[in-house]
Amino acid sequence: MSKFHGSYLETDVQFLLKEIEIEETKVSKKEKEIQSGRKHYSEMISKEYLPSAEYLEVFHNSMKRNLGRFAQDILNFATLFPKNSVIVSLARAGTPIGVIVKRVIAERFGIDLPHYSISIIRDREIDENALKYISKKHKDLEIRFVDGWTGKGVIGKELMRFVKSFNFKNRMSISSKLYVISDISGKADFSVSNSDYMIPSSALNSTISGLVSRTVLNRNILSKDDFHGCKFYKEFQKEDLSLWFVEQVVKESRKLKPNLNSFLPKNLELEKRVEKFLADTITKYKSSRNYIKPGIAETTRVLLRRIPEIVLVKDRNSLEISHLLHLASEKGVEVLEVESLPYSAVGVIKMLGPTK
Repeated sequence: MSKFHGSYLETDVQFLLKEIEIEETKVSKKEKEIQSGRKHYSEMISKEYLPSAEYLEVFHNSMKRNLGRFAQDILNFATLFPKNSVIVSLARAGTPIGVIVKRVIAERFGIDLPHYSISIIRDREIDENALKYISKKHKDLEIRFVDGWTGKGVIGKELMRFVKSFNFKNRMSISSKLYVISDISGKADFSVSNSDYMIPSSALNSTISGLVSRTVLNRNILSKDDFHGCKFYKEFQKEDLSLWFVEQVVKESRKLKPNLNSFLPKNLELEKRVEKFLADTITKYKSSRNYIKPGIAETTRVLLRRIPEIVLVKDRNSLEISHLLHLASEKGVEVLEVESLPYSAVGVIKMLGPTK
């Protein structure tokens, strides 16, 4: 099997994804299809646009401001991976994290861990063909699932359900524990922060994620024996920041020492606050749980990939949300300051059809 590594180095990651060609769907049509229940979000992909020069300037300023904090979190995170583990990042938000962690572990601890990036689709499945491939190739290694952050904790819940089913069908005992950098929902198994801060890799699309699209599961294109699909944006190579981002964080981490007391287990109190907030917000905006996206990272995704109704922010003057304010201004989206917000930001997706 030929190894696909996107725009990363071959030694950084192997994407267990199939490159596909798929007709792009306009964001407005995609949103209607999702909300009407006619299609699942994973069956479609929208055209991806390069960020404006103005937004890139805001991004680079945010990157400089948060680089030290993020590099420290990455270094702390790297200590969670023993030499008998294999890094399995969840494409695509988890991929940059997995790449950086792999490099930091190799450089600081002298351990070269294998790293694969695989697809997990909410409400559908984890890529079982990918899991079988990893399990067969690394029988004696412990799989550790990696993502960038939590929003509502949906992916962690889905991961547990999918892996349990996979283990039952294949008589295996893969751990479904999820490792993330920032766990604002209190639902990840391991994290190094509960803070809702701007993780740089959340602020861009493919140009900071190996030029790989969001993953696709469309059986009109993919067979049952295929890995899940993705589009590779070769046309964005000149604008790609993926390797630059990795190198900047690794370089910064060399100045730091790991903090071995930084790890956070699941947080029941935080979970309760999250659930109350979601219930209140759904009622207030006559929305659905799927359309409330808490946290800076998820709000960024709403502005980049969906049709927003409104963006809620805790403090309009916070530098952490400067990129969100810029995106909202570019797209003409209302921003409302809510001092009691339990997050730095929340994105509410516009309801276009029946609640699903």
